[in-house]
Amino acid sequence: MVEVFKTNVNEPYHAEIILRFIHKSFLQYNASFDLEDHDKILRVQSGGNIETERLMNFILELGFQIEILPDEIPSQFLSNSSFPDLA
Repeated sequence: MVEVFKTNVNEPYHAEIILRFIHKSFLQYNASFDLEDHDKILRVQSGGNIETERLMNFILELGFQIEILPDEIPSQFLSNSSFPDLA
């Protein structure tokens, strides 16, 4: 499973501290930041479910903002004509 979050983490130093905390507290997670993105993306991968609420509360307690970025499906995949006729 993969979850993507928007944050207000701007400094690489802060990102590194947060990643260390995540990797120590959530051993099964592989997390990374993309601070070049305007949304300061935190991407979390896990072989199982991601405890989204617990992770978000964890980041909030460290003094940073975090919100889930919704999955975006390209519009060409939303049209029924994009799917093959299975009948």
